[in-house]
Amino acid sequence: MPYPQFDRNRLKVQPLAERQHDLTHAAVQSLTDPIGFSHPSLSPIAERLNAARETGAARLWMMGAHVLRAGTQRHLIDLMDRGLISLIAMNGAGPIHDYEFARIGATTESVARYVRTGEFGLWRETGLLNDILAAGVAEGLGYGETIGRAIAESDFPHRDISILAAAYQRGIPVTVHIGIGYDIIHEHPNADGAVLGQASYTDFLIFAEQIRYLEGGVVLNFGTAVMGPEVYLKALAMARNVAHQNDQRIAHFTTAVFDLIPLDDDYHRQAPKTDPRYYYRPWKTILVRTVADGGESFYIQGDHRQTLPALWQACIR
Repeated sequence: MPYPQFDRNRLKVQPLAERQHDLTHAAVQSLTDPIGFSHPSLSPIAERLNAARETGAARLWMMGAHVLRAGTQRHLIDLMDRGLISLIAMNGAGPIHDYEFARIGATTESVARYVRTGEFGLWRETGLLNDILAAGVAEGLGYGETIGRAIAESDFPHRDISILAAAYQRGIPVTVHIGIGYDIIHEHPNADGAVLGQASYTDFLIFAEQIRYLEGGVVLNFGTAVMGPEVYLKALAMARNVAHQNDQRIAHFTTAVFDLIPLDDDYHRQAPKTDPRYYYRPWKTILVRTVADGGESFYIQGDHRQTLPALWQACIR
């Protein structure tokens, strides 16, 4: 006998207009806002990004959803226009914030408030992302391209600050790497696990194809402690497998991690297993193990609202 399953048809899904938001489009920074952050590693990272653009090597930006909540949209779009981004990888929360920002100019609900009443995540307009994804998968598209196209072709009042729409319009892939049950749209009655899985797996293969061009390139990881390192690790193994069959190497590239975690100055060595930070994947995976054969890594500690604009400033210099 199959185990009992939750009946989603019993859920009460409410209009997004009735939700109180913790963040509005006023948080999105301008390119002219003052930048009060500096770090000696920003200049070499910017130099590597510009060099990778000139040679056509991969310029991969992996990020958690907090990067969008930090209001860095205009900086990322400008970096796309300058050719300094060849792919953006997000977790499943990223497109949700991006879509809500574009649609209503606000995002982020209070978990503490709405989980008490069982309302958390159950907002009608956001749930429409499931229908959008189903249509895109039917056409063979991936997760990021599907949502980016929908926003770009919409009349949403704030679509100009959508990262996914901007990338779609410029032919830059945004890949979305989900875990089933992680995101609020998975609560909805119209969520289809097969669609979600197919859309995200298509994006994984797009990401892995980009990794094939990482020799001489750059991988940046902004605040994604699990998705970024794990997806990057598997994709790099796949790309190196094919490269080795053709007597090629993917070894000389630059990685950088931007996060709040304090690391030792000698972060080029893996932390001992007695240190809880051993289990912090960006350190051992991105800063140590995958660059051990000829790459170079950097760590920048700070708030994304400061560090990403500071890197943008270094790049345009």
